[in-house]
Amino acid sequence: MNTNRLVFSQIVDTIYRAQFDRCVSNYPMLRKGRSFTARDQFFCMAFAQFIFRESLRDIEACLRSQANLLE
Repeated sequence: MNTNRLVFSQIVDTIYRAQFDRCVSNYPMLRKGRSFTARDQFFCMAFAQFIFRESLRDIEACLRSQANLLE
């Protein structure tokens, strides 16, 4: 059923926030990011895998072009 939402947004909805937060607390990040949370970083990497990106520059360009991914 099409609800006029991006496919990535629909995939992200299947990840339960409480369960994700529990995993993050079990395996904390080695260094804290300035503005990215663990959830943001996970979604960026998941997006890169989903669209078959290979380099960090390529990932950054795609993410900048899709400013409203999770809306």
